[in-house]
Amino acid sequence: MRLFKARAVPLLLALCLVAPPGQAQQQPPAAVYGELFRDVQMQRVFPDGKTFVDAEPKADPAEILRRYAEEKGKPGFDLAAFVHRHFTPPEPEKTGYHSVPGQDVCSHIDALWGVLTRRPDRSDPRSTLLPLPNPYVVPGGRFGEVYYWDSYFTMLGLIQSGRRDLARDVLGNFASLIDRYGHIPNGNRSYYLSRSQAPFFATMVELVAESSADPAKVYADALSALAREYAFWMDGADFLKPGEAYRRLVRLPDGTLLNRYWDDSDQPRDESYREDVETARSTDRSPSEVYRDLRAAAESGWDFSSRWLADGKTLGTIRVTAVIPPDLNSLMTELETVLAKAYAAAGRPDRAAELQARAKQRAEAVRRLLWDPQAGVFTDYLWREGRLTGTVTLATAYPLFFGLADPDQAGRVADTLERRLLAPGGLLTTEVASGQQWDAPNGWAPLEWIAIRGLARTGHDPLAETVARRWAERVVGVYTQTGKLTEKYDVAGTEAAGGGEYPNQDGFGWTNGVLRRLLALYPQLTVAGGGTIACRAAANDNQPSAAPEAQPARRLP
Repeated sequence: MRLFKARAVPLLLALCLVAPPGQAQQQPPAAVYGELFRDVQMQRVFPDGKTFVDAEPKADPAEILRRYAEEKGKPGFDLAAFVHRHFTPPEPEKTGYHSVPGQDVCSHIDALWGVLTRRPDRSDPRSTLLPLPNPYVVPGGRFGEVYYWDSYFTMLGLIQSGRRDLARDVLGNFASLIDRYGHIPNGNRSYYLSRSQAPFFATMVELVAESSADPAKVYADALSALAREYAFWMDGADFLKPGEAYRRLVRLPDGTLLNRYWDDSDQPRDESYREDVETARSTDRSPSEVYRDLRAAAESGWDFSSRWLADGKTLGTIRVTAVIPPDLNSLMTELETVLAKAYAAAGRPDRAAELQARAKQRAEAVRRLLWDPQAGVFTDYLWREGRLTGTVTLATAYPLFFGLADPDQAGRVADTLERRLLAPGGLLTTEVASGQQWDAPNGWAPLEWIAIRGLARTGHDPLAETVARRWAERVVGVYTQTGKLTEKYDVAGTEAAGGGEYPNQDGFGWTNGVLRRLLALYPQLTVAGGGTIACRAAANDNQPSAAPEAQPARRLP
């Protein structure tokens, strides 16, 4: 069932390829299991709410619900026992893999790709898993499915490790999801279908194209998927009036179109149902409003961070849908730029020119509206209030990474990062220690990469190398002590990273990808005491791919 009825969108139809209606979507567990689902999650049958939504039913859901209705009122009914009789909880993948003591970190990462790779899925309408046609790489730990924005950073390492085949498979899987559902969900689970995630698909196309012998073919082949991705994020462009918003799009009073994060559902997240209900109960706001903002934060990937909180500390004040973020609109500029390349490769110069003009227009809006000259950062814009939040976060690095910042802005950002976010183990995500995971003292591989390469692209190489060295030293230090690469790191101290709704996870796709690529770009990196971060030289390391991160900065769109 479609979440929205089709609207007449002549402008987007002119820009984008028209695809047939998507197939029926699998229902999320909350819709399938109703009262049983709510009881399981609210009574915390499993400590982690994601466990039940990933569990496999042992019988038809209708039969399980019939038995539940019959048994739940009987004396001595045991909900946990009932659930375990009728569902098989997910178990960690049995790979037989163990870290090799003393193995250099690059060899460890190269071996991990096989551990984190999953075979193509068989369709099972009773499972929440959305099948993918090609092998894919999962992040690791509790995350046994593919995730959208994670995958770009994983692909950096795959290509560096010589696994271009698997990087192409990842890209093909996302094109398949766009073809089936009209967008890339947060992850390939039915309960993620109501939202997407930070739109890195165009950046993935660039990565594969620029490491390909025939980049024009890669762009041309990706045209349909890129166009539908763009239509998804730009839904509402043809009827939005100034000062209005619809789904992921906002038209400002002067007519400027910019994007925000959103979710098409205003109910608690299936995978964090109890947590969301408790958050809504902690505030006098409308529960549906709180749920929508919690879900929109999940679409951003920053779930959760003080940058989204009206008071900077309380989750109940979350206001993601009120924010126009610089990171998202930098990504949308990239999408418009790459879509223009795809139209050009397909022999459609008129469409290419239109998209190039849109990218130029959006880049100018980012420089004009999302720049805070007092703080020296690109920051979030409260579109209803017509003002910037002034928060200093690593989202400020995106306009540098994608070539949107002018030289003065890039210099100011570099200075702010060095003065306010640089820590012994890399860059802090924000200045605020709120207890949320996308805040201080945590540092995350994707944001470290965006900042490092953004600084390098804008001529701030010494600071870029300093950040790369500090972050790599922190990650390799943890690996040396534990044999693990984890989801996030405490970059301010030496403690294990914390915060958020679940423990720090081992694996870990984007950490592996970013570290593998950084150690090839900066082979001179050293650890405390002066020794190099030793990696066995791989053939691919001597011939780095012509990936976007290795290219000089593009001119301003």
